[in-house]
Amino acid sequence: MSMNNINRRKSHEVKVGNISVGGNNPVIVQSMTDTNTSDIEKTTEQIIQLAKAGSEIVRVTVNDSDAMQAIPYIKENLIKSDITVPIVGDFHFNGHILLNKYKTEAGCLDKFRINPGNVGKKNKKDKNFTTMIETACELNKPVRIGVNWGSLDQELLASNLDANNKLSKPKTLDEVMCDSVITSALENAKLAESIGMGKDKIIISCKLSKVNMLIKVYKKISEMCDYALHLGLTEAGSNERGVVYSACALGPLLLDGIGDTIRVSLTTDINGSRSKEVDVAKLILQSLGIRYFLPDVTSCPGCGRTSSDYFQKLASDIDKHIKINMPAWKKDYPGVENLKISVMGCIVNGPGESKHADIGISLPGRGENPTAPVYIDGQKNVTLKGNNITNDFKEILFNYIESRFKT
Repeated sequence: MSMNNINRRKSHEVKVGNISVGGNNPVIVQSMTDTNTSDIEKTTEQIIQLAKAGSEIVRVTVNDSDAMQAIPYIKENLIKSDITVPIVGDFHFNGHILLNKYKTEAGCLDKFRINPGNVGKKNKKDKNFTTMIETACELNKPVRIGVNWGSLDQELLASNLDANNKLSKPKTLDEVMCDSVITSALENAKLAESIGMGKDKIIISCKLSKVNMLIKVYKKISEMCDYALHLGLTEAGSNERGVVYSACALGPLLLDGIGDTIRVSLTTDINGSRSKEVDVAKLILQSLGIRYFLPDVTSCPGCGRTSSDYFQKLASDIDKHIKINMPAWKKDYPGVENLKISVMGCIVNGPGESKHADIGISLPGRGENPTAPVYIDGQKNVTLKGNNITNDFKEILFNYIESRFKT
C-alpha cells in the first residue's frame, strides 16, 4: 500500500463496523446494492459478491418496514458466510420513523446514510433529522450526511437564490448550487454535533453529476471542515461514460489528498455484474499509486509491427491468471499486489518497458527475431522460444513471486 507522496487532507477518523475511515487510514472503497432489500437471499448474495470483489463498505436501501426487518437476517447470513463487511442503511423520507420504530434492527447496521434534502419540509425537517441523529447516538452508530444536488433542500436553495439576486454582481446558477450543497452539508453536520454526535461519528458527502462542479465543491469544502469526506460522482452513467467521468472527477481530488472513501456510481447493464463499480474504484486508486490491489500489468495497444494477436492474448491471459490466483497469493505472499509486470508486443518499446517493470516480457514483432526476452529487475534473464511461451512465462512469474514475497 502506498500513498505515492500525496499529502492527505487531515480528517477525523470514523469507525464503521470493522473499517476505519479518515484519519491516517487508506482511502476506502465502497458500493451499494440494487436489490430489493426485503429479498434477504438476493441482497445477501449481492453483498457477498461486492465484498469479494473488494468493496470494504456496502450500502443497502432501507425504504420500508420490510427492508428494515430484513437487516438482522441479512447480517446473520453474512456472518454464516464469514463476510464481515460493514453494512450502511440508506434512509430517505421516512428514516426518522423507521429508525425510531425498529431500533433493534437499526442496531444491526454499521452506519446510517441521511440525505438532508429528503428528511422533511419546513419545521419537520430539523425535527426528523434530530430524531435520526438521536437514534444514531443512542445506538453508537456513525452517520454519513449525504447531500445530493438532485434532492437538495429546496427551501435552502430558494433562499440562497433570493439572496444572490440582490447582489450587485450575482453568482451564476451553478455557483449558487455549489454553495448550497456545501451549506446543506456543513449546517446539518453542525446540527448533528449540537445534538450530541462527535466529529468521529460524522462523514459528509456532496454529490453532483457534473465533473467540474464536483471538483470545485470538494476542494472548497475540504478547506472549510475536518470531517471525513466520501467522494462520488452521482449518476455517472453506464459503461465507458460512467468509468471516464468518475475517473476524471475523483482523480484530481484524490491527487490533492482529498477523500477518505469513494464510490463509483455506475448504471449496471442488464444481467451485468454490480461488482464492476468496485473494480473501477480500485483501478482509480491503483492508477494514482494510492492503493494497490493487484499486480500492475502494463501492456501496449499493438500496432502494424505486431505480427499476430499473440501478445494481446498473453496480456489478457496474465491478467486472468493474476485475478484467479490473487486470493491465494495474498495469503501466501504479502505485498504481491505491488508487483509490476510488463507484456509488450515488439522491439520498439518492449525491452525498455520490460526493464522498468519488476518482471517483463517483450514478444517479437513483424520481421523481428522470433524470440521473447524476459527481464527481471531490469536485467535480461532468459529468452523464450517456441509455442509454450505463455506457460513458460507464468512459471517464471510464479517463481519470481515466491522468491521475492514468500515470508
